[in-house]
Amino acid sequence: MHQHPQRTIDRARRMLDERVRPAVERRTAPLQVAVRRLPGEPEPFDRATAGPFEPFTKGSTWGEAWTTAWFRLDGEVPADWTGAEAAVVVDLGFEGGPGFQSEGLVHRADGSIIKGVHPRSQYVRLDPGTTTVELYVEGAANPDIAARAFRPTQLGDGLDVDGEAHYRFRRAELVELDREAGALAVDLDVLIGWAEELAADDPRRSKILRALDRACDEIAPERIHECVEAARAELATVLTQPAAASTHRVAAVGHAHIDSAWLWPMRETVRKCTRTFANVLALMDDYPELRFACSQAQQYAWIEEHQPKLFARIADAVATGRFVPAGGMWVESDTNMPGGEALVRQFVHGKRYFAERFGVEPREVWLPDSFGYSAALPQIAALAGFRWFLTQKLAWHPTNPFPHHTFWWEGIDGTRLFAHLPPVDTYLAELTPAELNHAAKNFRDHAGATTSLVPFGHGDGGGGPTAVMMERARRQADLEGAPPIEHLTPTAFFERAEAEYPDAPVWVGELYMEAHRGTYTSQAAMKRGNRRTEHLLREAELWCASATIRTGAPYPYDDLDRIWKTVLLHQFHDVLPGSSIAWVHREARAAYEQAVAELEELIATALTQLAGAGDTSIRFNAVPMSVDGVPALGASNTAAPNGPSVTAQFDGEQWLVDNGVLRVTIAADGTITSLVDTRYDRELVAEGSRLNDLVLHHDLPNAFDAWDLDASYRATAEPLRAIDSLRVTEGPDAVVVEVRRSQGASTYTQTITVPAGADRVDFTIDVDWHEREKLLKAMFGVDVRADQATAEIQFGHLRRPTHDNTTWDEAKFEVCAHRWVHVGEPGFGVAIANDSTYGHDLRRLAGQTGDPLAGRTGTGIGLSLLRAPRYPDPETDQGRHQARYTLVSGAEIATAVEAGLRLNLPVREVRGTSAPGPIVTVEGAGVVVEAVKLAEDRSGDLIVRLYEALGARTTARLTWDFVATGTEIVDLLERPLETVDEPRFALRPFQILTVRIRRQERREVSADD
Repeated sequence: MHQHPQRTIDRARRMLDERVRPAVERRTAPLQVAVRRLPGEPEPFDRATAGPFEPFTKGSTWGEAWTTAWFRLDGEVPADWTGAEAAVVVDLGFEGGPGFQSEGLVHRADGSIIKGVHPRSQYVRLDPGTTTVELYVEGAANPDIAARAFRPTQLGDGLDVDGEAHYRFRRAELVELDREAGALAVDLDVLIGWAEELAADDPRRSKILRALDRACDEIAPERIHECVEAARAELATVLTQPAAASTHRVAAVGHAHIDSAWLWPMRETVRKCTRTFANVLALMDDYPELRFACSQAQQYAWIEEHQPKLFARIADAVATGRFVPAGGMWVESDTNMPGGEALVRQFVHGKRYFAERFGVEPREVWLPDSFGYSAALPQIAALAGFRWFLTQKLAWHPTNPFPHHTFWWEGIDGTRLFAHLPPVDTYLAELTPAELNHAAKNFRDHAGATTSLVPFGHGDGGGGPTAVMMERARRQADLEGAPPIEHLTPTAFFERAEAEYPDAPVWVGELYMEAHRGTYTSQAAMKRGNRRTEHLLREAELWCASATIRTGAPYPYDDLDRIWKTVLLHQFHDVLPGSSIAWVHREARAAYEQAVAELEELIATALTQLAGAGDTSIRFNAVPMSVDGVPALGASNTAAPNGPSVTAQFDGEQWLVDNGVLRVTIAADGTITSLVDTRYDRELVAEGSRLNDLVLHHDLPNAFDAWDLDASYRATAEPLRAIDSLRVTEGPDAVVVEVRRSQGASTYTQTITVPAGADRVDFTIDVDWHEREKLLKAMFGVDVRADQATAEIQFGHLRRPTHDNTTWDEAKFEVCAHRWVHVGEPGFGVAIANDSTYGHDLRRLAGQTGDPLAGRTGTGIGLSLLRAPRYPDPETDQGRHQARYTLVSGAEIATAVEAGLRLNLPVREVRGTSAPGPIVTVEGAGVVVEAVKLAEDRSGDLIVRLYEALGARTTARLTWDFVATGTEIVDLLERPLETVDEPRFALRPFQILTVRIRRQERREVSADD
């Protein structure tokens, strides 16, 4: 009898859902449940289970937001279950998928961990012969913030929870499992999926439909357990047909992308890792073919600290090659905003941890979910020993699909990584036919490659692979019509992929993500905390190394290591980008404040040691260029030179400020309407524009509030021109103009400082911000015609279009920059440096109406200062903020580089006796010193990291002021690459160079000497 294909599919689907899956449980037996509720922070097993338990009725509610409840399960396995496969099933009140709601961790009575339970993994198998059950389930009542579909909620605050019980405990029972019924369920699941995926005229589909019909004919619901074997036999006729040799192949890599913080606090991430890793280890017992790739050294370190026995089991699985440390970073960080040295340390700390704990060294950069990738990353990664790169996030492009899935990625210096973008378009795959079919059809590189990678397992909130996924993989390992599946490690996949496709296409420059542009601005305190701590760490390492070499003071290795790890952790791609709940950002602000205080103390101690006791003013300069008479990386006891005078006049309508280089006109509304550079006799303000113009925009992205900034915001510009007051202060060194404004509930204080004799104007803004769904920008319309704008990135800079010629250009309406941006014409440029801002828009200004030949188009530079999204933190950025930025006239790229460093590394002044000279000096046009520190191996050797900053070939000469025994070039992990006799180095554009200077061993001097 012929049946319509969809009716066959519907029949089989109903048989699976209503008959076969329920038959997996043959019989059930009751368990007694008791509970102990913990309203505060989680407690370890011994303490949590030592207190009194209360009787608990299944079906009752439990779980106020963020609380913990421990459930004790007691019972006896029925005597007639002898030889059966028995398990405990636990349903805490699960809805939807894993990782975003209640979760449980199951312990034996002795405290040892068995596995986690979540909506897709509810069974806890009992050892054969078990007769008595006593288990403890740590239930985490995490509120499902994701289910609120981006509606504002206070549940993410963690302080003022709603007091409601969020979950209803559904089930805790003993069950006798029918493994063959479970196998039939997977058979049907896979074949129904392929019946839905294959084309109507594909003969393989007809065969599958026929097999499904015959299997359903064999199943009698009233005696289903007796029918399983016959039904499976009918399906075997198609499940045993092999795939064609030319079929696209899939490398399945077990995975559980666990956000180190997002819609949960970091303390909950520790428990998510525990549950997920325990699940994976349990799954490996049944499925030895599983290869589980897990990145983020921080998460291993958490397990090592909090669950040492589980960590030992992980170490054993790593040793057998099944549990695979991947990626080699401390966390899966954002790569747009962390500074160059911070990205270096992400790899240094991650790789060092994996080497010390497991003796392994990952070679693939594993960043499936970060929001775009810096063009500096290939060189940084290669110098840290990496050769491959993986991401999934570029699949999110709404406008311009990324053109490759396997390709070479070339960075700003020419370094290339072999890269892969899994065509399955998810890092949370479940190995369904729909996913595998999409991966095969979507793959854009069939001409040269035969294999793509599929990361599978529940993630974001953890969970990992499941038995169902592993069974699907077995069914589709060699199945006609399906891409064959092979379980591989990332290394095995990349070795194979690179070998077969060495001439893959090349993508040059940044991997800009056409989404999540708002993350350059959301949660301004994260941006300021990151920038400040990065530069304080730079100073602390320099001055502490100097103090050790000059005075023999101990170097604070442990303190610096700990603080670096704090900063690296908070660069995770939902913390620094500002897309986590309020709880996360509140703790991050406190962590940054603590780090700043500790670093300031380390710096103060080192400078005191270097300056000695005395009352002379000693100025220390951490900038790798001379600043106001202070040598690069050194000190001076002479006063800063006096510049020419600066004057201010009011002509009845506006203020005119002249510092001998710049003539600045400040209108009555507090904006700059004219800025003339007298050296060039050049007006900087574009016709009809202003400088330092505060503008408010409506900020209502279509989705992903904290993440996205949609181009439509530009249509709602509202300049803030009304003022409450304007005050001018004249001094010998500068004229300072303070402008106060208010709008709604927010107040704005802008300070314009024109230093005497300088080529720059300095700006500070203090905001008490109480807007909602608004974007605040500081706009500069400069009379410079530039088709491209230059922005600093790690270890160099990147040029981006200011026009919208193509959809690729148009998509870059908001970009990330570090300490400076620059626009220029031949012979003249303008730079704007900042101390905490990352989001910028750099665009051509509209031409003036009238004469079409006037050519009056300038360039607009917008600094995104604050946002106010309502999800996931409805109070985002509410409160006080400060930012500083500087406009430099007549700037070349070298000027911009120096301006950014000076603004972020101000000269320090202490009282002492003498000004010590720099311990190292670097000569060479465009050469910038990034780090001066003692070696990570605690040998006392000095490490100097430098780079070429202008995009030109140059020569660097390095000298030092201490006795050394040798010099060598090393990689970022400070492993030797080349011994050098003459410390003179030829550098290619944007090249990073790390030099180890071996110090002469100190000899202890006795009293007899």
